[in-house]
Order: sequence, then C-alpha cells, then structure tokens
Amino acid sequence: MTLTMFTLNAFYGLALAMNMFIIASGLNLIFGVLRVINFAHGMFYMFGAYIVFTVAKTWGAPFFVGVLAAGAALAVIAFAIERLLLRHLYDKEHLMQLLFTFAIVLLMSDAAKMIWGTDQYSVGYPPGLGGAVNLGFVMLPQYQLFLCVVGPLIAVAMWFVVDRTRWGRVVRAATQDREMLAALGVNVPMVYAAVFTIGSALAGVGGALAAPRIALVPGMDATIINECFIIVIIGGLGNMWGSFLGALAFGFVVQFGTVLAPNWQDVLPYLLMLAVLIIRPWGLLGRPETGH
Repeated sequence: MTLTMFTLNAFYGLALAMNMFIIASGLNLIFGVLRVINFAHGMFYMFGAYIVFTVAKTWGAPFFVGVLAAGAALAVIAFAIERLLLRHLYDKEHLMQLLFTFAIVLLMSDAAKMIWGTDQYSVGYPPGLGGAVNLGFVMLPQYQLFLCVVGPLIAVAMWFVVDRTRWGRVVRAATQDREMLAALGVNVPMVYAAVFTIGSALAGVGGALAAPRIALVPGMDATIINECFIIVIIGGLGNMWGSFLGALAFGFVVQFGTVLAPNWQDVLPYLLMLAVLIIRPWGLLGRPETGH
C-alpha cells in the first residue's frame, strides 16, 4: 500500500470513527446513567437522517439548519418517550426495558415508512464542504475533514460538561446512588429525562451528519445499532473516552478491512470485539462491575 493510499484510508477511517462516536456516545451516556440498553437508539439515528433530508433537500433550508432540526426533533421525541413511558421501567428487570425499546423501534419504523415511504434518498454535501483539500500527495474530501474535526470537539464538550460542571457531578452521582441524591434535594427524574434527551439528540445529530455519505433507506437503524454496541463494548460500557477509543478502533478496522480483506469486512469488527473481551471483559477503559 502506497503512502497516498494509506493516508486516504486512514483519513476515511477517522471520519467514519468520528461520526460513529457522536452516535455511540449518546448510547453510552444513556446506559452509563440510566442503565437502560436502548435498542431504539438506531431508530433515533435514522430519524435524524430523514429529518435533515426533509429540511435541507425538500424544504430547501441550509444543511446545518437541518442538523439542528434533527437534534431538536429527536430531543422532543425522546423527552416525551422518557416522561410518558420509560420512567416507569427503571426499577423493572432489563428484559422489560429491552422489550419496551424494541417496541419503540417497531412503532417508529412504521411511522418512518408512513412519513417517508420506502424509497431510497440521498443528501448532498453542504455548500463549502463538497470539495477537497490538496495536501500535495493526496486530496482529502472537505466534508470528511469536517467530521474529523467535529467529533473531537463534541468529545471535549461532553468531557467538560460531565467532569467540570455541577450538572456533570449530579449526573455522575446519579449513576452511583440516586436515592441519596434525591434525599439531597436533587430532582433525579428530571436528571434522567435530561440524560435520555441529550443522548437521543446525539443520535439524531449523528444521523443527520451521516446523511451526506450514506443512502437513506428503511432498516438502516438495524446496522447502526449493532455497530454502536460494538463500539461501546470495546471501549467499556458507560465510559465516554472508551467510546472514543472504540470508535477509532472500529473506524480503522472497517476502512482498512474493506481494502485489505474485503471478504471479511463485515466480520472484522466482531473479531475485534471478541479479542478485546477476551483480554479485558469490561472493555478498554471500562471497569469491572462490583457487587452491592
């Protein structure tokens, strides 16, 4: 492999990783605080992609207005789901939560077909990001370069909010002892609602940002939810920087696997996850569960 090919594939792998991190970080945030395995996360991603298509291509609004609309719409949907339904299941067994989120998938899937049909759609690159940057020995697409920048920015922003703000301390405390937190006067149900809303909005934003580089088709949620679970398991459930490392590993394995071992490209991420779990069953940056 030449230097040009290596650089180009590494760049595409990084762009994929950063887009996947935005989506998977929302899933990881929800699990880390609420301890809910949200199978509907992939559907939120799909709705985000469809919404940016509607806003930017059908209505003619700027692309990034569509991205903001996708995040806002998924925040509203997620807040309604959490307040009306999900909050009643936090004390139930995980099977009940899984069945509930799977039911949300079925309902939203039918809703998506009713709204957008079953045709395949595409979204063009936003103005100013449709070209390429010339490095002399390789041309790098501007939109993928944008993804490589926005991913770390979101990671740093999430780290700052969770680790350096009072609200972040409250969120971390909610993962440890929500009864004590409620006794201190904190509105724990609203903390849970905010976490579920933010995590779901990240899925919507991630889907909107992915729209220019993928085809929008029914069922695209099934693939993305599997990939998100691979990323959070590799990195460690509930660990944000673990999701970042997991996304990097996933992106590079998928991209270089497509070039070097095309017949194995769909299997390689699962093999990577298996290898990590054999060495560290709790993930790269995760911690073993302690009994109570």
